Amino acid sequence: MKIKTNDKVKILSGKDKGKIGKVVQVFPDDGKLVVEGLNVIKKHLKTRSKSEKGQVLELAAPFFISKAALVCPKCEKPVRVGYKIENDKKIRVCRKCGQSID
Repeated sequence: MKIKTNDKVKILSGKDKGKIGKVVQVFPDDGKLVVEGLNVIKKHLKTRSKSEKGQVLELAAPFFISKAALVCPKCEKPVRVGYKIENDKKIRVCRKCGQSID
């Protein structure tokens, strides 16, 4: 996957278009990711017992990876990711400035 946990991403479409956030969780099988504080939904919880109250939780919901672009740490722009092999390791590289991302 080109986007990993703790990367900065910019949202390309949807209700949070243009916002930048940190990736909290990635689901490679589904092709989705969760960004901290973005794509927030409200989940209503019912009371389980009489002593407990019902509540409304705000959670960051997963969305498709294709709606996010990785932000390069050096040039601070949303970029596509390239790969380079150095010392028998595959390293992610910024396509605009050529700086390694890992």
